[in-house]
Amino acid sequence: MIMKPVKLLLSFSLIAVLFTSCYTEVVVDDYEEPTISINQLLRSYELWYVDINKTIGYGETPFLQKAFTVSFRNGTLYANNNIVGLGSTGNGFGIAVADYDAYDMILDVNHDIDGFETFDVFQIDNNTIELYNPNNDTSYFLEGYQRSTFDYDFVFYDNIHYFLQEYEAWEKTYTSEYGAINEFDNEMFLQFLAGGDDSTFRSSQSENGTPVDLLYWNYTGVYGVGDVTGDMYLKTLTLDYDSFDNEYFELSVINDGKIELFHPASETVYEFVGRGYIQYLKKTNAKGVTTTTDKMRKHRKDKVENPRENTRQ
Repeated sequence: MIMKPVKLLLSFSLIAVLFTSCYTEVVVDDYEEPTISINQLLRSYELWYVDINKTIGYGETPFLQKAFTVSFRNGTLYANNNIVGLGSTGNGFGIAVADYDAYDMILDVNHDIDGFETFDVFQIDNNTIELYNPNNDTSYFLEGYQRSTFDYDFVFYDNIHYFLQEYEAWEKTYTSEYGAINEFDNEMFLQFLAGGDDSTFRSSQSENGTPVDLLYWNYTGVYGVGDVTGDMYLKTLTLDYDSFDNEYFELSVINDGKIELFHPASETVYEFVGRGYIQYLKKTNAKGVTTTTDKMRKHRKDKVENPRENTRQ
């Protein structure tokens, strides 16, 4: 008579354990429970690539929106915010942009310009982490790499439009002797503007050597950068001067400060040199005051609601 209640109690206990196990599987299916501390996790890779296209949520965290990579080094956060110098600035780490503190799978960042942000950290797999910002309900996904295996060239050429924006202007310094005379021969400066929809350019016919702040911009239009199938290092550049007459070029990068434009219609080759390099994060003016230039990566094609909302207790 005593055994029946015991068996019944054991049955309820078994059901409860099974139910708890099933529930646990559903909750942790989105990420792996870390077996190392958060600091060990953040330092397990030298570079974390910010995959902007995988961002979930409608908010924006400015310093992550600007960064191509971030690195966590003994309480200092480094970032590669520029395409110019990618792979060489700061020995590949970029520049110091913030202090951070990591504990209990929480990351607190005190950014030099953007101020304080806090994140819940989730390990998605062996080289992917999610930084969830509960203040704007947005998640950023970072992929881990070592500097020796990171494809800096791919990031550079996959973001050429940002490279064009990292100079205040591009000055024409060479025009080939061969090639038919065409209207673009008269254009001496180009400018690719950051912000907005990242598709606005200006052109100037001011004389060579004119300081950037004294340039007269003759025209403002829309531009586009495209890929060439089978050649990662060659791009196309289309300058829309009006609805009937676009200027089309093949764009090659000579170095971090010089580009070549080949104009197939006239078979003319032009070279442009960047003037007025813009370092994103901070610039110091004559009074020693730190300022910043706004530039946000905008590759996010589809913003969606974030299932992490209100997960922090």
